[in-house]
Amino acid sequence: MRLLYVALTWLAAPLVMALEGWKALWNPEYRGRQRQRLGFVAPAPPPGGLWVHAVSVGEVQAAAGLVRALRQRYPELPVTITTVTPTGAQRAKVLFGDSVGHGYLPYDLPGAVRRFLDRVRPGVAIILETEIWPTLYHELGRRGIPLVIASARLSTRSVDRYKLFAGLLRDTLSHGVAIGAQTAADAERFLAIGAAADRVRVTGNVKFDLEIPPESVAAGRVFRAAAAPSRPVWIAGSTHDGEEEAALDAHALVREGHPGALLILVPRHPQRFEAVRGLLRRRGLGFAQRSGGRAPGPDDAVFLVDTLGELQMFYAAADVAFVGGSLVPVGGHNLLEPAVLGMPMVSGPHTQNAQDVAELLQQCGALRIVRSREELAQRVAAWFDDAGRARADGERGRQAVAQSRGAVARIVEMIAPLLRATDGPPAGSSAP
Repeated sequence: MRLLYVALTWLAAPLVMALEGWKALWNPEYRGRQRQRLGFVAPAPPPGGLWVHAVSVGEVQAAAGLVRALRQRYPELPVTITTVTPTGAQRAKVLFGDSVGHGYLPYDLPGAVRRFLDRVRPGVAIILETEIWPTLYHELGRRGIPLVIASARLSTRSVDRYKLFAGLLRDTLSHGVAIGAQTAADAERFLAIGAAADRVRVTGNVKFDLEIPPESVAAGRVFRAAAAPSRPVWIAGSTHDGEEEAALDAHALVREGHPGALLILVPRHPQRFEAVRGLLRRRGLGFAQRSGGRAPGPDDAVFLVDTLGELQMFYAAADVAFVGGSLVPVGGHNLLEPAVLGMPMVSGPHTQNAQDVAELLQQCGALRIVRSREELAQRVAAWFDDAGRARADGERGRQAVAQSRGAVARIVEMIAPLLRATDGPPAGSSAP
């Protein structure tokens, strides 16, 4: 079964590479990635370090606390983070700068995987959530490099799909893979697809260990005091096509009862900044933009954040948060960032990317689900009308997150004996 998988990946590789090449034609962020995805990662770190894979922005943000904890416990070990998306790479650079190496995950082809591991030579591999790559896992096992799937999750639908490849999955997970599952249900699902019972434990979700840097909070509060000290402010964060229109329609309704209300609008992808500027101009709205260096004035209804890496800061500047990717079928983005700040939150119905987080915050009253721009406006206005209720709802969310922390410490304890077991010469290189 594994040989069939390898053959199929070879057949699919030209199409995948062509797709990346096409993306690079219109999106500069995809340029220069192909060499790394073929395993040519440079510069190579010293051997025996920690390799953490986090596919995109959300996983990178979730991994931040784990990376900090590992660096604090093992300051002598180099850390390399890989991602798949350019936005994930950008977030890693914002969070860690040059203190952590970065590269792109290789294609799951034998040659690419061997070249990557020959260069990175990790002592332990840590993969966030559910990235199952049979060739990569097989090569890690062949070299005796321990692998931990941290904060692992698996949906019922995924289990049904994976069972179609039961033999391949059993082989993939048979190489001493340790799994730190988010929930007991996730642990059971991993067992159902062939994970060894003695290698699976429930550790929780590392996303709950998120910490907003104090400097980001302070910068947000300074912005608010300077730009809108007496205005009600809400933020629409990580919005997608279709959500900016909904947020602006909702904002017009909110301003009927709160004429001074300010909307901080933060599109998810930088390639859409110009399109959102055009939308604001067509609507004839007064707006300021972050890249222009001007704070919003009294006549500005909207402040457009057309820069990267500042979402947490602007959450800290607002009273109410709408988290995007949820009114359109994307799956929702990080609800924990505003929750950690004690903010009341609104989301659309599409929250499948982190359904457990959404359910927890709904249950405690910090998160309300809306299905239209009218409902969005009603909920934002209701919290503006009752600031005490808004603070209480947000505080319940903050407490719920605080009570769910601890996954990072449990995963570090999973990793510690694996590092001790690999003391000595670096893991073997590829076969000649």
